[in-house]
Amino acid sequence: MRAGRETGFRSHRAGVSVVTIQEVAKAAGVSSMTVSNVINDHPNVRRETRARVLEAMTRLGYRVNVAARNLRKGRTGTIGLAIPEVDSAYYGQLAAAIIAAAERRDLRVSIEQTGASPESELDALSLSRNRLYDGLILSAAGLGQADAERLRVDHPVVILGDRIFGGPVDHVAMPNLDASRAATRHLLSRGCRRIAIMCGAVEEIDTSRLRLAGYRLALEDAGVPVDPALVQQVGRLGMREGARRAREMAESGLAFDGVFCVTDALAMGVLRGLADVGIRVPDQVKVIGFDNVASSEFLVPSLSSIDPDHDGMAARAVDLLIQRIEQPEPSTRHAEFVGSFSVVIRESTDG
Repeated sequence: MRAGRETGFRSHRAGVSVVTIQEVAKAAGVSSMTVSNVINDHPNVRRETRARVLEAMTRLGYRVNVAARNLRKGRTGTIGLAIPEVDSAYYGQLAAAIIAAAERRDLRVSIEQTGASPESELDALSLSRNRLYDGLILSAAGLGQADAERLRVDHPVVILGDRIFGGPVDHVAMPNLDASRAATRHLLSRGCRRIAIMCGAVEEIDTSRLRLAGYRLALEDAGVPVDPALVQQVGRLGMREGARRAREMAESGLAFDGVFCVTDALAMGVLRGLADVGIRVPDQVKVIGFDNVASSEFLVPSLSSIDPDHDGMAARAVDLLIQRIEQPEPSTRHAEFVGSFSVVIRESTDG
């Protein structure tokens, strides 16, 4: 018998023992076609037979040839994920959640960095169109509402983010308005009345506009006037900008006893900037962020934050994409999913 020929027994390829479908069939007492039907989730296999085949596969160490299965289906087994920054704590955490959700569905993830550039985001759409991926999850940070029609493509796409609503593709978004309202209410419940918000430049539809709206609603609910001087807009939502603006706020004599930052990166910078000028958190100023990145709980003081349920959003995005991949005919109806959130209270507001 020549090595590598499948005869219903164990073959040896490059010194590695390989279990064949025929061997699984013999161990389970079924035909090779039945084993193939189990592997491909055919609905007409009896439960008892499926269980017997799966037990034999596990006992013998049979591994499904995913590449061959995908080739038969005309698929790559890979989905694309396009995000603005790979070295961002938030996007890194989101990417990890999407990879984990995809792995549970036997999919691999290829990650691209777009730099929040509209051109790069459209390039990612083109790569998916050229069938390098079975589908694409795009975190749209450069494309906006005016670009929605450019997303009308003939292959599976799911959008993450807050700049495009009601577009021609499935969309997964954060609960920005309600979560920001809750973050501001939390500061109010801790006795703050001069609450600053640190956000980006407000555009037609974006994260900063939505979170600013939630902040304003919370103040209005509490009967606290909105002071325009407390709306602090920065060029980038990063730590360096947060630290610099916090120092400027303190040194200008602006009175504030709380800060809601629309990202944890900003909030981390604010903690540093306030420490630089001798302002104690949370004794003199309380600070809350948004994203609940993994490092938040290890700061001194640890950072209170909004947890937008990254795992839930990632799972929903992957599920929607798989539904599109498996649909024989494209649907004109598109899902708009808004995730859940929780307020995570730590030392920066709990003093």
